[in-house]
Amino acid sequence: MKPDAYAANCPTRQILDRVGDKWAVLILILVRDEPMRFNALRRAIEGISQKMLSQVLKSLERDGLIKRRVIATVPVTVEYSITPLGATLSTAVDALRDWAESNLKEVLNAQRRYDAQRNAMAA
Repeated sequence: MKPDAYAANCPTRQILDRVGDKWAVLILILVRDEPMRFNALRRAIEGISQKMLSQVLKSLERDGLIKRRVIATVPVTVEYSITPLGATLSTAVDALRDWAESNLKEVLNAQRRYDAQRNAMAA
C-alpha cells in the first residue's frame, strides 16, 4: 500500500473503508445472486437499523457497486442489485468470507487464550 493511502482524504482509503464496512459486505453478498427489496434486506441482516441500511445502500449506489430500481407499484417498490463493478468486489469479499469460515476455530481459540491470559494477569 502506498504511504498516501493512510491519509484521510486518499481515494484508496475511502474505498477500503467502504469494503471494510460490515454492513456493506453483507449487503453485497445478499444482492450478488438476486435483486432484493429494502425490507427483505432489513429482515436478512440482523441488527441493522432502517437508517443505517438506507445510508449504506446510498453509499454503495454512489460508489457504483449496486443499482437501485424503482418499480411503479402502489406503494412504490424499490429493489437493489449488484453491478458488474460490485460483482468484482463480491469475488474479493468471498475470498475473505472463505478465509473467515476456514479459520474461525483458530481465531476463537486465540481469543480464548488471550482472554484467559488477561484474566489471569488481572487476578
